[in-house]
Amino acid sequence: MASFAATVNRMPELRASIAEHPQRFRVLTGERPTGRLHLGHYLGTIRERVRLQAQGVETFVVLADYQVIADRDMARNIRENVYEAVLDYLAAGLDPRRTTIFTHSAVPALNQLLLPFLSLVTEAELHRNPTVKAELAASGRALSGLLLTYPVHQAADILFCKGNLVPVGKDNLPHVEAARMIARRFNERYGKVFPEPEPLVTDTPELPGLDGRKMSKSYGNAIALGMSDDETADIIRRARTDSERTITYDPINRPGVSGLLATASACLDRAPEDIASEIGQKGSGALKALTTTAVNEFLRRHRERRASLDRGDAVALLCEGNARAAAVAEGTLNEVRERMGMLYDSLL
Repeated sequence: MASFAATVNRMPELRASIAEHPQRFRVLTGERPTGRLHLGHYLGTIRERVRLQAQGVETFVVLADYQVIADRDMARNIRENVYEAVLDYLAAGLDPRRTTIFTHSAVPALNQLLLPFLSLVTEAELHRNPTVKAELAASGRALSGLLLTYPVHQAADILFCKGNLVPVGKDNLPHVEAARMIARRFNERYGKVFPEPEPLVTDTPELPGLDGRKMSKSYGNAIALGMSDDETADIIRRARTDSERTITYDPINRPGVSGLLATASACLDRAPEDIASEIGQKGSGALKALTTTAVNEFLRRHRERRASLDRGDAVALLCEGNARAAAVAEGTLNEVRERMGMLYDSLL
């Protein structure tokens, strides 16, 4: 596995190649619809997708609904989460004429790739995957077969459309490495079908939640993109800080204050230390007021565009995207069957 440093060092060359020859790349990216998309999603991934789309890179975005149950009993509110995500994608600037947005469960040919792909990995390799270990520890549950094979599902997501570029953060690099390994082993065994996808490491730092922990829907520390101004003000007002009046940026010792400063920093494009110095001894009330204004102004255009859309727009986009993705997946699956000697002619 390539080191993270080596991967990062490769990024300037890769980005230059994308800018010069965008038609050579096909991106697969997405997320599990476990809740509403939040500010961290927008800053960390959605803006990158819009940039790639603007450059002319063909993009597929999967809402991996099947993978929601990898580490939980049931998929609560999943339909609502999917539609809400689609509205946020549209409001952010993803264009369904250039970007294919689809749901995992609606593309059966994609999921059929899982069987041949599973034959290419060992149980030990699956157990070693660091993301599987982390998700298992966070779930507090017994290891399910779906969670164990999660990296293989993600390889199918990437390779069904022959994606060769995957925007990721550091924590997700092992999944791209797994997809590269599966593509390489399939090609060696059956003949060339799949590209070996490259990770595109985003340079946006991960935004912490309002309490300084990892931003997460389950922690209740995230600002959803679809919130109103008043809802945003309320969640920021309820964020825990501390009793010290002077505002300083200290993520280790003052996580709540620093989480708010990081949020304001991301929206204002200013260093958190500068914002802290500006507030000085005005206390957490002033910090929360500044952060509220910064977030609401930053998301104003997004929310205005979102308000002009409705559920019908989301349904129509998904129908189109699911049909397009299904056609691509069926073509890839037939190619895989042919290489494996499992494509049977119809009897005349």
